[in-house]
Amino acid sequence: MEGNIDSNKAIYFTKHSLMQMQNRKADKEEVENVIRKSLWKFAEKGRFTASLSFPFNTEHFGRYYKTKEVVPIFIEEKDRIVVITVYTFFSQKEEEGL
Repeated sequence: MEGNIDSNKAIYFTKHSLMQMQNRKADKEEVENVIRKSLWKFAEKGRFTASLSFPFNTEHFGRYYKTKEVVPIFIEEKDRIVVITVYTFFSQKEEEGL
């Protein structure tokens, strides 16, 4: 089954996820938006993933990018959602709906 099971739960960020977010230019607000607004998909080991693209229009590692896709990996617990790690993907194309 795919989809948001209960996206109103509190979102907890592990230390690892916070470090990866800093390294990969993602912030808490973006990750929370992805989890609350996009379709959840099953990932390995009982985890979920979801993704959304955001305008970026900034340089990253010496190259300019228009768009950033934010992809958290998370689990759903009884009372909260735990973000395990976060990936980002950068591109030159402008995404529809941004």
